[in-house]
Amino acid sequence: MTKKLQTILTSAILVFTILLDACYGQNLVATSPHSGTKSTEPVDLVYPLLDAANSRWFFFSSACRPFGMVNLSPDTQIGGAWGSGYRYDTDTIKGFSHIHGWQIAGISVLPVCYEYKSELWEQGYYSQFDHKKEEASVGYHKVELDRYDIEAELTSTKRVGFHRYQFRKDGQRAVIFQSNGRLGPADMKNGRLLKVNNKTIHGEITNAPTRRRPKDLKVHFAVHFDQEIHQLIELDADHQLVVFGDDIDELKMKVAISYTAIENAQENMERELPGWEFDPIVQESREEWNRLLSRVQVEVPADSITVRRFYTDLWHALQGRRTISDVNGSYPDHTGENFRIGRIPLNAEGNPEFNHYNSDSFWGAQWTLTTLWGLLYPDIYCEFVKSMLLYYKDGGLVPRGPSGGNYTYVMTGASSTPLIVSAFQKNLDIGEPSKIYEALKKNHVSGGIMSKAGYEHETNKGGGLEDYMTKGYVPYPNPYGDFGYHQAGAGLTLEYAFQDYTLAQMAKSLGKEEDYRYFMQRSKNYQNVYDPQSGWMRPKDQKGKWKEPFDPYEYTNGFVESNAAQATWFVPHDLDGLAELMGGKDKAVEKLNAQFEAAAERGFTAGDSHARGEDPTLARIPINYGNQPSMQTAYIFNHLDRPDLTQYWASRIVTTTFGGLSPHTGYNGDEDQGLMGSLAVLMKTGFFQMTGGVEADPIYTLSTPIFENISLVLPNFSKLIIEKHGKGEKVERIVFNGRNLNQPFLLHSQIMKGGHLEYYMK
Repeated sequence: MTKKLQTILTSAILVFTILLDACYGQNLVATSPHSGTKSTEPVDLVYPLLDAANSRWFFFSSACRPFGMVNLSPDTQIGGAWGSGYRYDTDTIKGFSHIHGWQIAGISVLPVCYEYKSELWEQGYYSQFDHKKEEASVGYHKVELDRYDIEAELTSTKRVGFHRYQFRKDGQRAVIFQSNGRLGPADMKNGRLLKVNNKTIHGEITNAPTRRRPKDLKVHFAVHFDQEIHQLIELDADHQLVVFGDDIDELKMKVAISYTAIENAQENMERELPGWEFDPIVQESREEWNRLLSRVQVEVPADSITVRRFYTDLWHALQGRRTISDVNGSYPDHTGENFRIGRIPLNAEGNPEFNHYNSDSFWGAQWTLTTLWGLLYPDIYCEFVKSMLLYYKDGGLVPRGPSGGNYTYVMTGASSTPLIVSAFQKNLDIGEPSKIYEALKKNHVSGGIMSKAGYEHETNKGGGLEDYMTKGYVPYPNPYGDFGYHQAGAGLTLEYAFQDYTLAQMAKSLGKEEDYRYFMQRSKNYQNVYDPQSGWMRPKDQKGKWKEPFDPYEYTNGFVESNAAQATWFVPHDLDGLAELMGGKDKAVEKLNAQFEAAAERGFTAGDSHARGEDPTLARIPINYGNQPSMQTAYIFNHLDRPDLTQYWASRIVTTTFGGLSPHTGYNGDEDQGLMGSLAVLMKTGFFQMTGGVEADPIYTLSTPIFENISLVLPNFSKLIIEKHGKGEKVERIVFNGRNLNQPFLLHSQIMKGGHLEYYMK
């Protein structure tokens, strides 16, 4: 394909996408809930239905607070962690559930109106709905249950779901609770409801173990109604029916949850939602979200698809990972042999010093969350680091992705190391540095988390760490057997080398010279899986023999969720060294640019959903911006003395990959709890950190902002104003606080003072 034809095709795709977006976006204009008036507040520009057709259990959000324990929304698919939750193209609601977290679910309810109870079990109790009668906005969701002629509204506090139902036809009013059976990633079991008084129900339900979360997880819940309960009856083995009078027109319900005790669920409700006013809670949620979203201020028309997508990306960067601690600081600890209730230390005001979290892996966070949170949300960043260190205190290891108060060993390596080292280097208040260092170091030596493959709970052989330390690489295939997922030797070698580099930087800052030299030496191990004959990173077996046959585009053939072509560039800490292996910077630029040209023909992704990205044929792409391993590649050119190519390709990716606004497009793969949302925000503002910001004074590498004027509200309340002058597509010069930048890099210490960053285009 010629470059001219390629440009025409890309433009045509973009125009089609905008038209498609306009069609799907018309039922969710930028309006303030309940008012119908136009708004330019960031919270009203968010489009919750983005990519909802490709949703997974923890992806979709509406009636939720930032990182809320409760994430209340309709479920149209309830089986499995993938392809479940709210799926836009499924027209039937199966319940409103309160927990959509990494490997956890729970408390699914649905209001019904019927003449005979047999209608509910003979025909099933699900209801169809119509998107034309639906409203989804930040902190709020409204749907019409067509079968029952019920208008259902949902909102929440951090730990309490709040429902308001309007009944419009004659019949018995009731609410169905699912107490057992499949719900998202887990099977619900041992569910029970107990009527406490005429307006209160207490209950509990247990998430059975999954392949990833190895232990039971009990959820306690307290339910308050504003109308009297007439009956609590068993509909069938998996469902209970709470029956009310047949003459009520409106019913409100509050559902508070806790992972520790029913008393704590009750306290969560009393502290967070003592009253019954629904609309003010919706407004409070909007205001809380708006305070966070307003840390970036964009000067463009509010109805712009570009700005709406931007704030939707920013919203996703604050989504997915869920609070598991109660308002009084109690939290579930499953890291030991027996369950215990832990308690977070309280501050001078008597409140917990931080929240404890359930979280998918931080695999790829060095290029996303560490940069964005470090710039705009250091308070949130500190909480997550302290939560990760609390797992270390309880269970002896810093996790890479905890669920239900326990380790899941999700993904590979020690992905939390760059996350925490970057927080330390950015001078965030995360605790005693020497103790934190020792906690991180434990993961990089025998018996640490690097020894474990994905979801390897009982052994320490899948990660290949011993061979990495003695041979300088992880063999592929694993010569000792099959112990978990992602036993991809060449990919593991690259990850470990980078993560060793990040730990070495903290050692250096703490004056631990011997450790610094040791881990820096290990960080060179990437060289041991580079094959100079083929020009790619390449798996080798235990005897040091290169894999035969070898195809650099074959998916997961010795690499983690990638192929050799993509993974070859996973050396963010030593790009000069990698270029030298390739014959110099010019050769490296030529090679990487050719990969981008090929990937551009496919829109830089392996498909528009994770399932398509896993397809072995579609996954034969040299650069994939639909998953984490390729996130850094556009910015590599900056480090190879070709900032023009970083600017060019980053702009193409932003437009092509992160430019849509419809239920059928969004992240073109695997969003993973804010990782892709964060990446999109960073690329659109023109910031990136190649190493995740682990140097003593973290380095930012620059591309080009997509807006003419953006302001970042920094933690000290100063502003960084970013302006783009001229209509050209190429950067002529970059000016920071009145001085030309000789290179496209800035230091964290410079940015944190605020100022004026200007791009002059030609």
